[in-house]
Amino acid sequence: MALRKPKVIVTRKLPDPVETRMRELFDTELNHSDTPMTKAQLADAVARAEVLAPTITDKIDAKLLAKAGPQLKLIANFGAGIDHIDVAAANERGIAVTNTPGVLTEDTADLTLALILAVMRRVVEGANLTKEGAFTGWTPTWMMGTRLTGKRLGIIGMGRIGQAVARRAKVFGLQIHYHNRKPVSSRIAEEVEATYWDSLDQMMARMDIISVHSPHTPATYHLLSARRLKLMQPHAILINTARGEIIDEAALADLLAAGAIGGAGLDVFEFEPRINPKLLTLPNAVLLPHMGSGTIEGRIAMGEKVIVNIRTWMDGHKPPDRVIPSML
Repeated sequence: MALRKPKVIVTRKLPDPVETRMRELFDTELNHSDTPMTKAQLADAVARAEVLAPTITDKIDAKLLAKAGPQLKLIANFGAGIDHIDVAAANERGIAVTNTPGVLTEDTADLTLALILAVMRRVVEGANLTKEGAFTGWTPTWMMGTRLTGKRLGIIGMGRIGQAVARRAKVFGLQIHYHNRKPVSSRIAEEVEATYWDSLDQMMARMDIISVHSPHTPATYHLLSARRLKLMQPHAILINTARGEIIDEAALADLLAAGAIGGAGLDVFEFEPRINPKLLTLPNAVLLPHMGSGTIEGRIAMGEKVIVNIRTWMDGHKPPDRVIPSML
């Protein structure tokens, strides 16, 4: 006799191989339109599902969870970040929350280096000028960027992604510095020849490049405030492939416009998908549409982790990627 399949509701369109496997294993309800669910649709989903598979575009707060049916026992998030889910409220209702850590590390680190190169070498600006017909021939003084080799990179958050960025940056000849809640192991520090700063302010004031790799939590909201951003040197650049809320976006736009900061490469935004209009006009700001994890391999790997978490839960075991409120 076939085993009963749990009701799984997926809130966004996922890669075809992931959706196909989920249909094979579970009683899966898909979102074929790939548009974010409305509040009413999310409320209907939590009322009917045994497992909800949301993404970062879904706000799963205590108010929504209060509408959940008693059968909802797992929120299997498609993504590593869980700041859009009230994990504590879910835990109080006996609903486990899982995420997909680790599989996005290399992709996000790749894009971080791409943004560093794009800002320092003015890649996007040069490409746009070429398309506009402004290129009339090589000259010794036009479109000059900045050399990477020998520059100091300050990494905020030396977790998996921060370490992957450090390894890549070392190959480019950058000097690695970092700020973290605590120093990394001596093995990792020696591997990338990293200098630890317990004071974020002191590191910010001395770096040529600042790259953000911290999670978004109440403690990191506007971690890079207007005051901290003003500590940066006028030639320094800021890279963010983590979460937009970590940076005071309005203050950053003002400082970039005034020339108080050399440039910025942003893949995430504070009020995403809205972007500060001033940023959109600045040639020294390279803006990307939250594509850090946007590789075929990465998105399929995320889906596979979602499936493993659901299947483990189905078997009566603790899912491997369960998020515990005390971890946040």
